[in-house]
Amino acid sequence: MKKLFGNLLLLAVIVAVVSFFAAPAVAFFGIRSAADANDVAGLSRLIDFAAVRKSLRPQLSGDPAAMAPAPAFLDDPIGAVRHQIEQARPTAAVDVDAWLTPAALAALTRGEGRYAAQRTRIPAVAPTNPMPGPVFWGMNRVRLAVADEGGPRTVFTFERKGPFEWKLVHIGLPERVAPAATAPARR
Repeated sequence: MKKLFGNLLLLAVIVAVVSFFAAPAVAFFGIRSAADANDVAGLSRLIDFAAVRKSLRPQLSGDPAAMAPAPAFLDDPIGAVRHQIEQARPTAAVDVDAWLTPAALAALTRGEGRYAAQRTRIPAVAPTNPMPGPVFWGMNRVRLAVADEGGPRTVFTFERKGPFEWKLVHIGLPERVAPAATAPARR
């Protein structure tokens, strides 16, 4: 009886550890599946839309300084204050919501990068399903990347919200645009 209990306890610990490390990948594939199914409620459970909008805005405005982290106040007080003032200035209106439609999210999870916002509907047959690769793995934050045929990677950052719950909080678009041959046709 004692050996059985020990084996069950060991099995439970192994299942918990595997589940803990697999949870971000499960969240990524959950986003892909919910986007393919046009399940907005499912997407809202897996994505922190406010944080993702905030992460996309400076990338789409074309201002690389807006994406740079603020300097430390103790190291550069003038630079830190200037950075806060620059962040407070209104930027050009960018349609971030075009990147957060189910069709665009499905395209992003397939590595379409900056062409994803051109998707207006989900194709009947998904073109490819590339596997995400780990870029960074921490206890509370995980980054997974998907590359398109041209090489640029779209990076998805997930943040822990519970022991096994992860939410998408940042999408890092590729810096350069993929070759025109990989651009999907507008439907």
